[in-house]
Amino acid sequence: MSETKKTEKSRLGNGAIVAICCSFVIGMVGAAYAAVPLYEMFCKVTGYGGTTQRVEQASDVILDKKIKVRFDANVGPGLPWTFEPVQREVEIRIGETVQVLYKARNNSSRATTGQATFNVTPEATGAYFNKVQCFCFTETTLKPGEEMEMPVVFFVDPEIVGPVETKGVHTITLSYTFYPREASKPVVSAVDVKADNANKL
Repeated sequence: MSETKKTEKSRLGNGAIVAICCSFVIGMVGAAYAAVPLYEMFCKVTGYGGTTQRVEQASDVILDKKIKVRFDANVGPGLPWTFEPVQREVEIRIGETVQVLYKARNNSSRATTGQATFNVTPEATGAYFNKVQCFCFTETTLKPGEEMEMPVVFFVDPEIVGPVETKGVHTITLSYTFYPREASKPVVSAVDVKADNANKL
């Protein structure tokens, strides 16, 4: 085999290796971006890590057995809010749908937006803690000095009494933490921009 053919074959081989390496890097970057939403989806489906469930309707089964639910509230760095539950705990029948209130106040001189994260403890109860309505599903914006009461409608799934890891649970703690979020800015259409430019001329 001539030196020219060897060199050409070597270049082709190197090119294939480079292409494989680039594909691997791109694949890993894509997997990294997909990991967070996939992990969140996994948590929501399984209740892993104390993630609660979101449901569209209330339970049609209510047991005579009761369970206590405690409420915790926290505010992350950078959000000038006071945030707390209106009541610290309730005792409810398992399967009973109830509404509780949290309240938040913006202590700053400007409008601020927050988004609440949440979980329950013990973590094993996450798969059985069902929310029908919650302020945590959307962002919350408060005007300067504004105070707002925010409802949470939930029930504890009667299935919680079956599994070994949850049937002995008598108290669940629902915890929220509000973090600052930048409010969405309105989209300016091209027509608005043209009209504005015309007014300036």
